[in-house]
Amino acid sequence: MHVFRKPGRRLAVAACGLLAATALPTIPASATSATSATSPASVASPAGLASPASVAATGGGTPPVPSRYRRQQLDWQPCPSGSLECASMSVPRDWYHPDSGPDLTIALSRRRAADPAKRRGVLMMAAGGPGASGLPRPAGLASYSPKLAAAYDIVSFDQRGVGASTKVVCSDQDKVDAMFGPGVDMRDRSAAAVRQTVERAREFVGDCRRESGGLLPYITTDQAVHDMDLYRELLGVGKISYYGPSYASFLGAYYATEFPRRVERVVLDSNIDFTGDWQSFLTGQPMSFQRRFEQDFLPWLAANDATYHQGRTPQEAQASYERLRAALHDRPLDVEGTLITPNHLDAAATSGLYDVDQFADLASLLGFLTRPEQAPEQTRKAVAGKLRHVMSAEFAADFFSVTCGDTAWNRDGRYWIEESAGATRTHPLAGARELTYASVCANWPRSKAPRIKVTGEGLPPVLMLNSKNDPATYYEAAVRAHRGLAGSRLVTVEGGDHGQFQNGNACVDAYVEGYLLDGALPAGDTGCPAPGR
Repeated sequence: MHVFRKPGRRLAVAACGLLAATALPTIPASATSATSATSPASVASPAGLASPASVAATGGGTPPVPSRYRRQQLDWQPCPSGSLECASMSVPRDWYHPDSGPDLTIALSRRRAADPAKRRGVLMMAAGGPGASGLPRPAGLASYSPKLAAAYDIVSFDQRGVGASTKVVCSDQDKVDAMFGPGVDMRDRSAAAVRQTVERAREFVGDCRRESGGLLPYITTDQAVHDMDLYRELLGVGKISYYGPSYASFLGAYYATEFPRRVERVVLDSNIDFTGDWQSFLTGQPMSFQRRFEQDFLPWLAANDATYHQGRTPQEAQASYERLRAALHDRPLDVEGTLITPNHLDAAATSGLYDVDQFADLASLLGFLTRPEQAPEQTRKAVAGKLRHVMSAEFAADFFSVTCGDTAWNRDGRYWIEESAGATRTHPLAGARELTYASVCANWPRSKAPRIKVTGEGLPPVLMLNSKNDPATYYEAAVRAHRGLAGSRLVTVEGGDHGQFQNGNACVDAYVEGYLLDGALPAGDTGCPAPGR
């Protein structure tokens, strides 16, 4: 197969990119690993969450910030790598009871405005996931948009539970691998397979309870936005502007709702439905991943059959995928010590759907898995390394802490067995994972996180961006969020890439830069073509 004639450069790149793009709720690995970013199919929203206080739009349910936190001085030093400055700050474990437990450390990063004469303030960023690192993000945004880099101090952070901040700990990597990789094929609906899936989810939650050091109740979006507001105060500014993609859209919407007088301009990109909850959002993802696979990737693969030899029509290409999956089910493939199963294939496929630029990488991976003996050793090692862990243990710990802790999930195991059977049948690519995700959250310690109602009241207009066929933050959820966020403007982008700004789309970039620099907004909802490639 000529795809492998040149020592696997494309496939080595593919291995580095796949499984790092899914920092969202489907089944990712790292994020971007997350932009990146993780999966259940349609249920009513659960009952309201127990709340430590009635949370008003101003965050008024939170006690005053103790002076020992407000008096901190940020000791900015060059980051270990790159062009950024790094610092850290201490925050209470529980903002509602700041004297009740040990402090947490939040790692911070900053890139000062390149042109002090043009400086107009602070632009805060956050990462996707939940579970991805935000520390390196200012460098990427500054490189992409010199105009924003000139006008803003661009700042970010690792959210509590993540990376260089105080981490939350659950199971070790072997146990996380067992949940998502080898062992039971997630499409297997036999009684034995279902029982094993549920038992592994319960074991994971048990590990989280034992290993987290009591952190689980405090790794939530609401707690994180109070960290963000302390960061704003320690930067010495009364207001921030904000850009947040993927899960960071959820974080930004919560921050703006709880601290509406402290935001100036807000851009939310590739939106989770922040007017709802994680259960209702995640149960919609199997549909959107299947749609992206069938409407965008398979037609592209068929159009490039002369290169990838997976079928001349979308139907033939899908049949090739299912044959490969069945072969891996009957005989998992050992590649340099990594046992590749149908679950690894589905995870790689969902990861490869985040950006059209990844389609070629995914197609090459399909070719490799079909005829691995034709690949050079370099490629085999790259694929083995990148497919070994479907989801990293660190990412899983934070992802489930937030998505299970923010929302009061349905705790009826029988309900999820039936619900996930339907998702597996109708949208198998990601629906097969629903039982694993839902079983973790159904067994999670009951949440006391306050229910935040996002309405847009008291906020400046918010600019929202979303593509029509985004597999992870699906368009229907973005529309619901837009309708619930009074005064927002939605820019609908053709195609299905995840993450619209910093994606080479001149139309989108003009809207974002025009708003953040000059306050210019479209008069109403509008659209952009897909980025030219």
